[in-house]
Order: sequence, then structure tokens, then C-alpha cells
Amino acid sequence: MASVQQRLVNLDLDLLRAFVAVAEAGSFTRAGARLGRSQSAVSLQIQRLESQLGVELLSRDPRRTAPTPSGEALLIQARKLLRLNDEIVAGVIEHNLEGEVRLGAPEDFATAHLPDVLGDFSRAYPHVNLSVTCDLTLHIMEKMSKGELDLALIKREPLGPELGARVWREPLVWVTADISVLTAHEAIPLIAAPAPCVYRKRAISALDAVGKAWRVAYTSPSLAGQHAALRAGLGVTVLPREMAPPDLLLLNTEDGLPALADTEIALVRAKTLPIAAERLAEFIFTALNNEAERRPAREQ
Repeated sequence: MASVQQRLVNLDLDLLRAFVAVAEAGSFTRAGARLGRSQSAVSLQIQRLESQLGVELLSRDPRRTAPTPSGEALLIQARKLLRLNDEIVAGVIEHNLEGEVRLGAPEDFATAHLPDVLGDFSRAYPHVNLSVTCDLTLHIMEKMSKGELDLALIKREPLGPELGARVWREPLVWVTADISVLTAHEAIPLIAAPAPCVYRKRAISALDAVGKAWRVAYTSPSLAGQHAALRAGLGVTVLPREMAPPDLLLLNTEDGLPALADTEIALVRAKTLPIAAERLAEFIFTALNNEAERRPAREQ
């Protein structure tokens, strides 16, 4: 029986990096901005990779570019290969990389998702000084516009203006300490961060859409302050599912509250980034994508 000799393909890491960037950004143009290349150059790289492997990796849609089933399978392995490559480079060549990286992030997201990735980055690049600012998205973007930050993780609406590259999708839930607050008042008492917080906007829009009366009972820019108000029985709030404290109650449509659509966390970069900041951006993308892959599927 004749054996079938398979062609050995040596994958080009630059092509894989371009593929991962397009798959994550959902656009050749945004991927090009992330990689510092033109849209046409990135498109040519994807064509070369597809030619090497003999499969279509991306479905081109006028609204969004997404991986095909073959692309989804490659994406998981490509991230692993790029992470291994970057770790080798960091250990052998860039271990002595120096400088400062200024990162801004919302307090709740930073607390829940960033400690491990920042710790890994610091161990990989011990001579790089990390400066992390936790604040509201509005204030973080003000600092970005003033050139005070290199990278920023911000909360944004999925269908809002194109700003940054999405790194996390957040299912939102209603949270309270006492379900009786829904019937004890004529208007639902809301606990929220100051406007223009995305979660505050989402809560108000959802209630307005179903004609439920509401009032802002407690405002705090601090997540700890909002938790304290919840535990004191002052009202309800909207939080990402994974950031809801276990001692509080999660409410849904069966409790008379409207459904909530997901929001997003996006990574925004300064126009010019030092090498150390580029490395941190890669760490964040890889770590959050790996965490998302391990996250259990949402209940329907």
C-alpha cells in the first residue's frame, strides 16, 4: 500500500502574528494599526499563510472578519506558539529590557484579571518599571489624550465607536443583597458609578426600555464603595458576572428585571510605544484570550 508523503511546512511566525491580530481585531485595518503595517500588507500575509497551509483561515465579511473552523483551530495553537516564542526571546535576548510602561485600567477589571499577567510580565522583564493607574474609563482616556499613559484598558459598548482592540467580553448581571428592594420602593434604587460609566448607562437604558421607574440611590466611583452600599441594602447595581461578590444575589428576568447585553473591554495604545509597552500589550492579549478560552460557556 503506497504511503502518502505529506509536505512539511515551516510556519512563519510573522504570518501567524498577523493572523492572530486579524482574528482578534476582526478587521484587517485594525490589525494593521496594531502591527504597524498597512491593511494591504496584512492581507498579503494572510494570503501567504493560507497558501502555505492550503486552507481558508478567515471569512471576509463587509462588517467583520472572523476565523473559519480551520482558522479557529489554528488560532488556539498559534497563540501558544507565539507565547512560547516571546518567552524565549524575552529570556534570551530581552531579559535586560529596560524602561517604564504606564498602564491605565478600570479598578474592577484590574483587580479581577490583571494581577497574574502583570506578575508574569514583571518576572519576564525585571528591569522594566510598571506604573499602573486604576480609574474610571473617562479619566483613563483623558490621561491617554494627554500622553500620560502608554496603554489603557477601557470599558466600551460593542456597537459603539471603534476604539482600541477588544480583549474581553463581559456578560452583565443585576446584583443586590436583598431582593425586597425591588418592591419596597416606587422606583428601583440604583447603585452606580458616576456618569458616563458604561454599566450605569446599561442599567438605565435597560430599565427605560421596559418602562420601569428608577432613581439613583447611591453613587460611588469605587467598586468597594458600591459593594458596601449593596450590602447595606441600598439598592441594585449592574456588574460583570465574574466580578459579582459571592455573598450577593444575582437577579434576572424572572425577578422582573430586564435582560442585559454584554459590554467589552478594549486595549488602547498610544500612537508611539516603547518596546517594553509592546511586550506588555502582547502579554495582556495572550493572557486574556487564554482566560476567555478556559471560561465556561454562558448559560443560555
